[in-house]
Amino acid sequence: MKRLVWLAAVAVPLAFGSAVHSAELRSPTIEAFDRYTRIAESNIEAEVTAPDRFLHVFHGDAAERTKTDRALRRGEIAIERLKATDHGRRIDVPEGLIHHWIGSIYVPDVTLRSAVAVLQDFDQHAELFRPNIARSKILEHDGDRFRLALRFNMKKIISVTVDTESLAEFTPRGPDRETSAIRSVRVNEVENAGTPEERQKAAGRGGGYMWRMNTYWRFLERDGGTYVECEALTLSRNIPSGLGWLIGPVVSSIPREMLTSALQATRKSLANKAKL
Repeated sequence: MKRLVWLAAVAVPLAFGSAVHSAELRSPTIEAFDRYTRIAESNIEAEVTAPDRFLHVFHGDAAERTKTDRALRRGEIAIERLKATDHGRRIDVPEGLIHHWIGSIYVPDVTLRSAVAVLQDFDQHAELFRPNIARSKILEHDGDRFRLALRFNMKKIISVTVDTESLAEFTPRGPDRETSAIRSVRVNEVENAGTPEERQKAAGRGGGYMWRMNTYWRFLERDGGTYVECEALTLSRNIPSGLGWLIGPVVSSIPREMLTSALQATRKSLANKAKL
């Protein structure tokens, strides 16, 4: 039995190592993600410009909305997997996977301005969203637009570190609501992160666990607090043939776990501010 455990402990990292070095981001994958993004963003814009559909979490019937709102007020996170389609047709992504999730929280005694200010304080995101974000820095800032650098850490059996550059844009939608879009423009996997041998791999090379990541935030001040909603689009490698049992759970679980962790951290930070 001990020998079997030892063999598994060796075989799993070796299998991961083989798969990690086999992924490469190609033009058809990027084009499919861009197409998916355009459709998803069009859907988002249609929702946030409709006064009664601003929050995705409350699109259900009255009973479902009441049930969800009670859960949010208990401090829970409502999370749902989404799938954009092109007039009902599935969007194929050659050699890649798109992970599309949306999550919502409610924080009492917090204003819209306070909630937006926390998200805009990108220099502090490494502290706020630790351990998923290891470094954060605003590179440029002009009004409601930011250019920022973030380093993400992902750990699921193996550890993966990626450096990203993103553009963030905030859009006021009324006295009680605002939205933002944070779109990645560069993603590089980091080899030997945190050591003297650290180096960035070429864009599109490496394990392929995060090739692109866009997040779309919605803030609505209501009922003595603020609802915060985050919709995340992540592009990753596809599942290598024969390694679905090993790679599949990792590739599919990382985006949801990162979104859940980000919303938990946001709620905690805003709740602490409300106590001051």
